[in-house]
Amino acid sequence: MQSLGLKINAIQNPFDLKSIGKSQWIRILHRKPGIIACSSTDDGEGVDRNGNGNGRDSNSFFSRRETYSLLKQQLSVAARFENYKEAARIRDSLRSFEEEEPVLRLRRLLKEAIEEERFQDASKYRDELLILAPYFHLKSSSDCTTAGIRVQVRSVYIEGRSQPIKNEYFFAYRIRITNNSDRPVQLLRRHWIITDVCGKTENYWGNGIIGGQPVIYPRTGFEYSSACPLHTSSGRMEGDFEMKHIDTIGLATFNVSIAPFSLTILEVEDDDADITM
Repeated sequence: MQSLGLKINAIQNPFDLKSIGKSQWIRILHRKPGIIACSSTDDGEGVDRNGNGNGRDSNSFFSRRETYSLLKQQLSVAARFENYKEAARIRDSLRSFEEEEPVLRLRRLLKEAIEEERFQDASKYRDELLILAPYFHLKSSSDCTTAGIRVQVRSVYIEGRSQPIKNEYFFAYRIRITNNSDRPVQLLRRHWIITDVCGKTENYWGNGIIGGQPVIYPRTGFEYSSACPLHTSSGRMEGDFEMKHIDTIGLATFNVSIAPFSLTILEVEDDDADITM
């Protein structure tokens, strides 16, 4: 299994899609200056599947997804400039679009039921969602701290590398590791648990990240990007990094958690992800 790791120049806040925009985030992910590509055969850090999509079904899929993203962007702009008439029109268009997408429709109904305290209805919508999208409650980002080591992750769906007609979906993710402790640490190994929407789970272990075992000193951080393919349109990832303190010889290693985050083709606002019961 071939893998691809990408090390990207730092940006101000790569985990805030609202501040820099999703399209800019993807351009940063793929820009040529400062990218180091590392290939191996056993690490499972991310798998590269080349190929160009074809067929009307694939194009139709991309068109609908792009339309949904565009409508959400237009709604945000209209609200920002207090163009309430236009915002209402776009909101109605979004509502019509969501009615045609079962997962989006159920998410909206669940959120409304909770807000209106119709908990019996909310329970029904939740159960239906769990069948269609088992990981709907997860955000596309996660943030977890273990022993002073903070790990932040954000994933994004890459349309240009995906072929839905062949059940091939490509997701990129960016990780920031920040050492908030008072001791230097070295990242030795990684472990990923990847689960698709059907419940199939795969474990991947590998040495270091993107071909190295970085040392992270106190009050500093390390960032890198990689990718993960799936044969389903959504899933989840979680895992851990094995690290050691390097200021004292002979200490045992310890694991730093990577909290679960979703892989999904449908972009959902983080606020909307917090609708579990």
